[in-house]
Amino acid sequence: MNQRIISRLTLGLLFTALFLLAACTGSSSQPTKGDVIVYVAVPLSGFQANGGQTVLGGVRLAAEETNRNGGLLGYRVVVRPLDDESDSDTALANVDEIRSAINSGERVLGVIGHLNSGQTDATLGEYDSLGLITITPTASEESLTSRGYTKFFRVNANDSVQAKVDAQFLIEQMKAHNVAVVHNDTEYGKGLAASLATALGQLGGVEAMRVEVAEGESNYAPVLAKLQGSAVDALFYAGYEIEAPYLAAALSDAGIKLPILASDGAFLAATIDEANGAAEGMYVSAFAPSPENAANPQWIEAYQAVEYRNPDTYSVNGYVAMQVLAEGVKAADSLDADAIASSLRTNSIPTVLGEMRFDEKGDLANPQIWIYQVENSEFRQVE
Repeated sequence: MNQRIISRLTLGLLFTALFLLAACTGSSSQPTKGDVIVYVAVPLSGFQANGGQTVLGGVRLAAEETNRNGGLLGYRVVVRPLDDESDSDTALANVDEIRSAINSGERVLGVIGHLNSGQTDATLGEYDSLGLITITPTASEESLTSRGYTKFFRVNANDSVQAKVDAQFLIEQMKAHNVAVVHNDTEYGKGLAASLATALGQLGGVEAMRVEVAEGESNYAPVLAKLQGSAVDALFYAGYEIEAPYLAAALSDAGIKLPILASDGAFLAATIDEANGAAEGMYVSAFAPSPENAANPQWIEAYQAVEYRNPDTYSVNGYVAMQVLAEGVKAADSLDADAIASSLRTNSIPTVLGEMRFDEKGDLANPQIWIYQVENSEFRQVE
């Protein structure tokens, strides 16, 4: 496992190189052969809408740049969003739209999604049966890549990698030994909590308690009751931005002063905005650098021009997922899903986060985790 945290300068140079390349090739002919469809299956409404919209924005920007430079093998990339509402039944129902497009003769290249592991798990078999490349920008449940789906890839670290990095950070940087592990009741929350506990034990730490809360929970009295008078040194939270700020606020209101490390699911602006100041000092792990910390002004301006909003933390993930899909097509010199999958497994893929390589299962060969801390109501990279 490569546990390096790329500096802001290095990423800035990568983004700059990307834009210089785009400028040099900006005179390329426009796509003329027709359209290829890329579906982006993420939550676009409901409690996780912002996370899904940031992924979609990153995909749209990468697709726009691809089309400006000749498209994919002469085809124009058309991005079609699918709102999974953070619900597995909805995600499955949405597959019918993709199936109908294929049956009507449209050229469907693949699916970027889902944001969450639950919806990814529910739909992978369907996408595979349709012969589609599927690239998740953020789904991290470890077993997703162990189910024999040869056309599935993820551009983020899995929960096992995140757990090892987070456990090491808790013990070595936060000087914690007895850790309270709190998680939501999703597949993601449960799996990451279990992995974190294992990683803690391997490093000599102790999972002092484990507490489960409901997805979207607003009442943290049961958690506070268990923490009152306990001997824990820190709290690890495995869940989303729809819970983390309210948990932090509840701890603050109860006078419980514990350092907090939250998982990637909380790495969104809402964790800061909704915590009423209580997120200050909180650590958060992430699957990609924040655009504000990593991207150059030109990239952010280009994103704003396409999306009419600022990028948020998962915008980079969506952008990279589309880059990987596009580079796989170019390396294969084909729109055939099996050829693309083979090219992704045998080539280094250039992205704004550096060269990516994938193993036989579709996991990154060089996964990375970034750690941030909230300082002055902003995420600041810990170096």
